[in-house]
Amino acid sequence: MRKHVTLQAVAMAATALVLAACGSSPTASGDGAARGNDAAAKAAANAQQVYDRINGLTGDERRKTLVELAEKEGKLSIYTSNTDMDKLVEGFEDEYDIDVSVYRGNSESVLQRMLQEHKANYFGVDFVDTNAGELNIMSSEGLFYPFKGELRDKVRKEGQGNGWTASRFNVFVVGWNTNKVKAGQEPKSLEELADPKWAGQVSMEVGDVDWFAAMYRYYLDHGKTEDQVRELFKKLAANSKIVSGHTVQGELLSAGQFGITVSSYSHTIDKAADKGAPVAWRPAAGPPVQPVIVRPNGVALVKTATSPAAAMLFAEWELTEGQKILEDAFRIGAIPNKADPLVGLEVISVPEQELLTNAKKWDDLYAEIIRLGQEVK
Repeated sequence: MRKHVTLQAVAMAATALVLAACGSSPTASGDGAARGNDAAAKAAANAQQVYDRINGLTGDERRKTLVELAEKEGKLSIYTSNTDMDKLVEGFEDEYDIDVSVYRGNSESVLQRMLQEHKANYFGVDFVDTNAGELNIMSSEGLFYPFKGELRDKVRKEGQGNGWTASRFNVFVVGWNTNKVKAGQEPKSLEELADPKWAGQVSMEVGDVDWFAAMYRYYLDHGKTEDQVRELFKKLAANSKIVSGHTVQGELLSAGQFGITVSSYSHTIDKAADKGAPVAWRPAAGPPVQPVIVRPNGVALVKTATSPAAAMLFAEWELTEGQKILEDAFRIGAIPNKADPLVGLEVISVPEQELLTNAKKWDDLYAEIIRLGQEVK
């Protein structure tokens, strides 16, 4: 489960760490800081040499050179919030003679650790795998080095980030309990669920500000006014039971505590259905509720990596062999294929930059919408 911390809190924490680094004491900015900066520059130069060499190669030559360099390094350090990382690492270590160490936390703790280690000139990590929002913050602080090549070019455009590359996507969908919502009675749109006939049968997740911002912008772009969009979401909230956490929400949906969720992750529903739970997000006949919203989760090469070749090899492995592992975990892969569940659907992206720039606005607006909707009850 992704721990809910507001977008504003994530941005503020990152800013505080950066300001702390800028406001170091005179002692810290003397010889010790200079030596630390020199070490950082040397580490970055060494890693850049490897990154540039591999980025300039293609095909079999790239693969052969990368494997040789990576196995010579023999180790790899990963910081991640990816709950499927253990399976990925197991497959990678089975194929290559490389020992992988993993620190796993939620996306906010990965961000905090990265910024703190960067401030301290500590080079403890080679590779990062986490959510797009946190990757964007780290990228803006200059922590990454570009990953280039044919594999990146194949990734969905929504996942070709500045300094990072998507390996999978979380997809927000409308889901339902098939015992509560019979075949043929599934909603066709989000607007339907604002009708009073759905009162008490719907659930919203308290932390889904990113889903909310994406849908809010979508409705504005399709001709609704600000007042109309706010009224729609207020009515939706009035019909809803408010839950904290997608995992909890998925369990309650499976148990029939409500009939419909407006912003479940597709993989949460698909995993539950695979285990026999009466849940779905695709009707037996007809398309699912659209648009569906994608939020990238991605990988990045750390600029000061001590095992840069191993980091690049893992990135390439996660975008090739690793895609099958992610697919088996019901994740939406980064590179579309014939089995792509999003083919033919209207897909929109979370407005990541807007959320980072105006975090307080969106946190406050979503909280206000939920509060006003709940007060109507």
